[in-house]
Amino acid sequence: MRRMKQSMPQWHWTLLGIVMLFGLLGGLMGSPLTSEAAKAAKDSFRVAVVDPQQVMEKSKAGSRELATLNEHFKARENVLKSDQKELERLQEELKAADGKLPEKELKKKQEFFARKYQDFQKRGQEFQTEMVEKQREIGQEFQKKIEAVISVVAKRHGFSLVVDKGSEKTIKIILYNRKGLNITGEVIKEFDRRYK
Repeated sequence: MRRMKQSMPQWHWTLLGIVMLFGLLGGLMGSPLTSEAAKAAKDSFRVAVVDPQQVMEKSKAGSRELATLNEHFKARENVLKSDQKELERLQEELKAADGKLPEKELKKKQEFFARKYQDFQKRGQEFQTEMVEKQREIGQEFQKKIEAVISVVAKRHGFSLVVDKGSEKTIKIILYNRKGLNITGEVIKEFDRRYK
């Protein structure tokens, strides 16, 4: 089992869990309970879907977080663009100097260019790592808030289960849902009310 779990991506396990949950729930709904108990169980089990990505993008607090994140990374991107222009300038100088400078001086310029290029690559990797970490950090914090709001909305309407609908940007888990089961709009409103 351990070997199998390591080879399967996380979303496979999530999907497997959902399939098993629905199988279990289907088994409970079809189990030989008394007709009254079966009817009560069926009537009391309500499902809704929500798109957390849409909550993040369309809520006021989520939009602010995304704008702040984008500003932060635009500044980093500008630094990298500036470094890239500097490298292009140095490369042109090297081409122009080829054959015109003494070998020792040309070698110094080539070594300087190589160091600058390595610094540029290192900085790009550091920015990439920083971006991934920052997105993960903000995503986890935001997910906790979304879950709290979903819980409030679900309890208000008597939902037993709220499933992540997924999106084109993540994994599309729900391929179809009946109109009226998607509570994303109401979650966004509640989210805006709580986190102004």
